[in-house]
Amino acid sequence: MKIISTNLANPTTIIWNGKEETTGIYKKPTDRPIYIGKTDVKNDEVSDREHHGGFYKACYMFSAEQYSYWKNLYPNLDWNWGMFGENLTVSEFDETQVYLGDIYKVGKALVQVSQYREPCYKLGYKFGTQTVLKQFIEHGFGGTYLSILEEGYVNVNDTFVLVKRPEHRISVANLFRLIHSKDKDQDLLKIVVNSEAIPPKKQALLRSYIKD
Repeated sequence: MKIISTNLANPTTIIWNGKEETTGIYKKPTDRPIYIGKTDVKNDEVSDREHHGGFYKACYMFSAEQYSYWKNLYPNLDWNWGMFGENLTVSEFDETQVYLGDIYKVGKALVQVSQYREPCYKLGYKFGTQTVLKQFIEHGFGGTYLSILEEGYVNVNDTFVLVKRPEHRISVANLFRLIHSKDKDQDLLKIVVNSEAIPPKKQALLRSYIKD
């Protein structure tokens, strides 16, 4: 996997249900390294700290290979890297071969694959339709959040070097589908609720789906 774009956002004001809101989803490619810290990416807008940022959502990465699918669905949008609100656009990111809890060295940072993406209305606002949320879930490739074990700068062309992989594992793709499925695979659930890469509140929620 290799970073092909580093993306940051300035605060952007939108009108939602008649009220002004600020969002950081309008990310644009930068021409310099970015610093990924323990709770967020330096100089990046994180408007809603309740749902974004923090240790388990410090940085979001998305696959460059997924862009062609979405461009075909929405050819009239102004396409550029960062379209999905990701800080890192990454090539050769196969979500069926990257696993929850994986630890990678990339640039000067040490990162761990952590939370799944839960698309919200702001993605729908950006795409011009809330239908994209259903399409995003059905497509099944939502990228992944990263926890930052060691802070540092990352840049375009930096590659991800696998350092450690959990013994019991679930792929990023399967995790995304598990979260959004009605009939949840019990064996996969047990892997997720025992993963330190998932925050305790999410572990507790997912544990409630395990059948006795």
